[in-house]
Amino acid sequence: MSEKSERGGAQGGSAFALPERLAGKADPGLIGGDEAHFAAIGESLARATAEVAEQLDAVRKAPGGAGQAAMERDVEVYRLSGRLRALRRFGLDLCLGRMVPEGADDPVYVGRLGLTDADGRRLLVDWRSPAAAPFFGATHADPMGLASRRRYRWTRGRVGDYWDEVFTADGLDGHAALDDQSAFIASLGTTRSSRMRDVLATIQADQDAVVRAGSRGALVVDGGPGTGKTVVALHRTAYLLYSDPRLGHRRGGVLFVGPHQPYLNYVADVLPSLGEEGVLTCTVRDLLPEGADAPPEADPEVARLKSSADLVKGIEKAVRLYEEPPSRGMTVSTDWADIRLTADDWAEAFAAPGAATPHNEARDLIWDELATILHDKLSAHDDTIGPDLFRRSLRYDEDLTGALNRAWPLLDPADVVGDLWSVPAYLRMCAPSLTPDEVRALQRPDAHAWTVSDLPLLDAARQRLGDPDAALRKRRREADLAAQRERMADVIDNVVAADDDGEGAVSMLRIGDLRNSLVDEDAVPAADRDALAGPFAHIVVDEAQELTDAEWQMLLLRCPSRSFTIVGDRAQARHGFGESWRERLERVGFDRIEVASLSVNYRTPEEVMAEAEPVIRAALPDANVPTSIRASGIPVTRGPLADLDTILDTWLATHDEGVACVITNTEQHRRLRESLVDRPRVQALTPDLSKGLEFDLVVLLDPDTFGTGIEGAVDRYVAMTRSTRQLTVLTDPAAGNAP
Repeated sequence: MSEKSERGGAQGGSAFALPERLAGKADPGLIGGDEAHFAAIGESLARATAEVAEQLDAVRKAPGGAGQAAMERDVEVYRLSGRLRALRRFGLDLCLGRMVPEGADDPVYVGRLGLTDADGRRLLVDWRSPAAAPFFGATHADPMGLASRRRYRWTRGRVGDYWDEVFTADGLDGHAALDDQSAFIASLGTTRSSRMRDVLATIQADQDAVVRAGSRGALVVDGGPGTGKTVVALHRTAYLLYSDPRLGHRRGGVLFVGPHQPYLNYVADVLPSLGEEGVLTCTVRDLLPEGADAPPEADPEVARLKSSADLVKGIEKAVRLYEEPPSRGMTVSTDWADIRLTADDWAEAFAAPGAATPHNEARDLIWDELATILHDKLSAHDDTIGPDLFRRSLRYDEDLTGALNRAWPLLDPADVVGDLWSVPAYLRMCAPSLTPDEVRALQRPDAHAWTVSDLPLLDAARQRLGDPDAALRKRRREADLAAQRERMADVIDNVVAADDDGEGAVSMLRIGDLRNSLVDEDAVPAADRDALAGPFAHIVVDEAQELTDAEWQMLLLRCPSRSFTIVGDRAQARHGFGESWRERLERVGFDRIEVASLSVNYRTPEEVMAEAEPVIRAALPDANVPTSIRASGIPVTRGPLADLDTILDTWLATHDEGVACVITNTEQHRRLRESLVDRPRVQALTPDLSKGLEFDLVVLLDPDTFGTGIEGAVDRYVAMTRSTRQLTVLTDPAAGNAP
C-alpha cells in the first residue's frame, strides 16, 4: 500500500482521476454525489485522527496504576493505537463503495472502518457490520434489498475506475455507469506485487458468505486454485475478531497458520489493512524453536510413521512411566519427630494435581501435598509447629526429596522424544502398535537430530511436561512479592506509630487490603509465556490439505474449543488426500464440521487452466478444478531452457510493474536464486514454496523433474496455476515434451 502522503486524498481537487477512455464515467450526474461525500469523509477523517491522537496522548500521560487499573490502561492504549494506525493508513480510499437500498434516495457508503461526522451522521459503515452485508452478498438472484451497488478502484488516493451493478429498474435512473462488471473482470488481471494487495472491494458473494459464517466448530473452505481461499481466510479472520466477542484478544484471540514463510511475507499487509494488527501468524514450523533448522525427514517410511496421531498420543504413555508413586513407605526424620509416610500417602499426594496439570508443574503440587500430609501427622502429637517452618525444613531432607525425584522427576521434552529414537524397549511400551521392523526403522544414531516430522512429538511432549522452571520462577516471584509486602508493612507501622492519637486517616494504612495494594506487582517480573503456545479462541489454517495427523494434534492442543477455519484443496495435497474433509478431520479429533465449497476461479486465466486441468485430472480424476471467469488473451508458450534469460529480460523491459516467478526443482532452485539477484521483480521458488502465491508471469523449468505420481502431478498443477496472466514452460529438448 502507498503511504498516505502519496495518496493525498482529494484535498483541493477531485477525488476522481478517470482516464480518457472512461470519460463517460466522469459525468457530474454520476459522480457529483460521491465528490460531496468524499469531501465530508476527508474532513471527518482528519478530525477523527486528531481526536484519537489526543486521546492516546492523554492515556499515555495518565498515571499507570497497578493491578486491574494498569491492565485496563494497557488495553485502552492498545485499542487507541490500533485505531490511530488504521486511520492514518488510509485517505479517502477508506471507502470501498456504496449501495442504494431499494426505495431509498441516499446511498449507504461502506468503508474499511466506520466513520461519522461531527454531527453524528454515519459517513461509512464498517464492512464487517451487518448493515454492510448486502454490499458483498447481493446478487441478481438475491439482491438483498438493494437497487444498485458501486465499487471503487483506488490508485494513490483517487478513484481510477468504478463499476456499477443494478438490481432493479429504479437503479437505472441516471445514476449508474453500466458496464456489466467489466471493470471488475479487468481488475482481476491487474499486475501483482511482492505483497498481496487488499482486495476487500472485490469480495464476491460466494466468498462473503464464507467470511461471515459462524465460528462454532470447524468450517472447511474447499476450493481449487484462484477461488480466493486465502482472501477468504484473511478477511474471515478480521471479520470474526470484529463480530464475535468470544474470540477477542483478551479471550485468546486468533492464530493464523500459513504453509511457509514466503506466504506469510506475501500476506503480511492484508490484516493490518483490515484493521487487525494483533493477529499472530506463523507456520507449523514456527510453533517450536526446533522447527527453524529442522530438515524434512529423509526416509519416507519414517516420515509416514511419525505422521500418525497414535505415535503422538504415545507421548502420554512415555510420561506416565515417570509418574508412578513409590510402592513402599518410608520414615521421614524431622527436627521434631520421625513421621511415617506410607505407600497410600504417596498415592494420595500423586493424585493431588489435576489431570490437566503439566508434569513438571505438578511436582510442586505433589510436594505441597506431601508436606501437608506429614504436617497433619505431626500436628496430631504437637500442634505448635507452624506449617511454613515445617515445609522449609523438609526441603533439606535428602531422603524425601530424593524419593520424589526418582518417582516424579523433572523431564525435558527433547530427552523424552530422544529416548523413543534410541531405546527400542521404551518405544515399544509407548507405541505397542508398531511392528519390530517399524521400531527399528525409527531408531537413529543421533536421537536429537530433529527433523520436521519430529516437531509434533516434541510439541506434545512440551505441552504435556510444561516448563520445568515455571515452578521455580513462581516461587521466586512469590518470594519477591512477600519481601515487598514485608518492607511496606515496616514503613506503614513506622508511619502509624508517629500518629499521636491513632485515630487519624493514616491509621487506615493498617488495613490489609490497602497494604497489599501498595505493592507494585508489575515491578516483579512475571513468568515468560510462549505466545504461540495458546490457548487460542480460534485458529485459521491455510493450505490445510498438507497437514499430517500429527501436525493437526499440534493445533488442536492450542484450541480446546475446536473453533477452526480450515482452508484447502484436496487436489493440491502433495501426498494424496483420498478421504473427504469430514473423514480426515473426524479422525484427528474434530466433532463439529461444516464444509463450504468455492468453485469460481477469479485468478487464473482460461488459457492457463486449459493446460493445467489435464495435468491434475491424469492423477486425480475427481479433482475439484474451478471454472475460470476470464481470459488473458495470452496463450501458454513453450521453449528450451536456454531461452530463460531472454524471456525474463524481455518481460522486464516491457512491463514496468508486476512480479514474475521461475518455478523449478530443488536442485535448480539453489542455482537460480543467485542468478536472479539483479532482477528484483523476479523470484525463484520450488513448487511447494509457491503455494498460496500468485505472479503475473510464471516460468516453469523442466516440470517433468518435479516428480512422479500424485506428488509430481500436484507440484506441476500448483506451479502452473500461480499465473494471473502469462505462463511459459521451458524444458531440456533432449528430455522430451513437458505437460
